[in-house]
Amino acid sequence: MLKVYGFARVNRGARGNTRDLRVLWALEEMGLGYEIVGLDHPNHDLDSAEYRAVNPFGQIPAIDDDGTVVTESGAILLYLGRQSGKLMPRDLAGEAQVLRWSVAALSTVELPLLSHWFVNLSGGKGTKPSEALRGWGAMRVQQLDGWLAGREFVATDQFTVADILMTHVLGGGTDPGLLEPCANVLAYRARCLGRPAWERAFAAYCERVQAA
Repeated sequence: MLKVYGFARVNRGARGNTRDLRVLWALEEMGLGYEIVGLDHPNHDLDSAEYRAVNPFGQIPAIDDDGTVVTESGAILLYLGRQSGKLMPRDLAGEAQVLRWSVAALSTVELPLLSHWFVNLSGGKGTKPSEALRGWGAMRVQQLDGWLAGREFVATDQFTVADILMTHVLGGGTDPGLLEPCANVLAYRARCLGRPAWERAFAAYCERVQAA
């Protein structure tokens, strides 16, 4: 059975927004069976030799699909989409759009948002670097807002793995002030988070994952 390496215990501030949720959401959408290998982050399970053999960077998530090990949330979702034939178009042109927007979510959009969050967390709130990153993030969210005008989903007419990645990138530590002016982004995010598969995945995560 597919193994998903995810958190069993994590720092309180990160609980509910860790990247294993992207994989768990996708698996719920796809209706695939899996088992969770829970790791205790504060106990340094991710630094063990056993886990570093799975992911040399010591990060979650990772999967083991009957010996095929995949790490990085984007790579995992794209692999699962192709392997299952779900949340991924069958035609090359459609697949290209999912690849395009998956990469955009994890680079063009996530990079400034995550960098802004990290600088503020590290004591840089209100500094010039923080304000510069905030401006960069605002620009990207506004550009995304324009793209989503008249669109239900980001890559194709159907919900795909690109929507899971983009929706999760827009959550968590993202400055709410960056999203407030962007009605299309807010509606898109609410639409995706209202899906039953996300609600199931998140409820199970909250029941299972302890806060440290």
